[in-house]
Amino acid sequence: MVQRASTVEGLTDLDLNYPDHTKPGIAEIKSAVEDGGLSVSGMAIRYYSLPAFKAGAFTNPDKSVRQAAIDITKEGIDAGRELGAKLMTIWPGQDGYETHFQADYVQLWDLMLEGLAEVADHDPECDISLEYKPDEPRPRAVLPDCATTLLMLSELDRPNTGVTLDFAHSLYAGETPAFAAALIARKSRLLGLHLNDGYGHRDDGLMVAAVNPQATLELLIEARRAKFDGPIYFDTFPNTADLDPVAECEANIAMTERLLAAAERMEGGNRLRDALDRQNPVDGLAVAHEALFRD
Repeated sequence: MVQRASTVEGLTDLDLNYPDHTKPGIAEIKSAVEDGGLSVSGMAIRYYSLPAFKAGAFTNPDKSVRQAAIDITKEGIDAGRELGAKLMTIWPGQDGYETHFQADYVQLWDLMLEGLAEVADHDPECDISLEYKPDEPRPRAVLPDCATTLLMLSELDRPNTGVTLDFAHSLYAGETPAFAAALIARKSRLLGLHLNDGYGHRDDGLMVAAVNPQATLELLIEARRAKFDGPIYFDTFPNTADLDPVAECEANIAMTERLLAAAERMEGGNRLRDALDRQNPVDGLAVAHEALFRD
């Protein structure tokens, strides 16, 4: 997989899932990444190794299972550090509930907070980024949206923490992604940016700007405003349409580069700022459309 990824024109970095993508061994993975001229920018933890995680990872009612989730996350941090990464992304999909009167919500919150605190303190030099999503696989998630995630981080109060904003997740949460990015920059740190697209009814994982080019452009402008300087990750699902993942990734890179160039053109003058100050969508969209659809 690493060798195939290295054939993607314009690709610079990989995120690896732990423990899925490290089974061949850290040394072998590191060698393949270096041979392909790539870098590992971060690790993403996956709580699939124990069947008991279906009932929660950090919030599991069984203390031993909660500790297993914490231990696996620490191992993933250590593995990422060996590969040169300084970012661990946590998508707590297993932490949630199904029905009313199933869980004590205060207890769920406290368990999540305790687990994240232990993980964040494991390696203060490694950033811990929370990737929120409304649901799936649980019908209700403990961290379903931007505001709830920021509240958790404010209570966690660790300098090495922040948020990963996934474009499709934000749409699915009923958010405007650019507004979410602005809130993250105001109250925390934007540590990860996952581009993809969708219709907002589920996590579609479509190609970048396939459905919402204006919203994607607006998000990139807000990310630039927040001084985001990390790699842009493409969290897309080319397998669902039987696409060639190399070609799809190259298309995502090309589209993102076009959108970034459009963002730079829009920032180059005062027209956008003036339109936003007057809250005038006619003039604001005119600037965006001129930048997007050049003659």
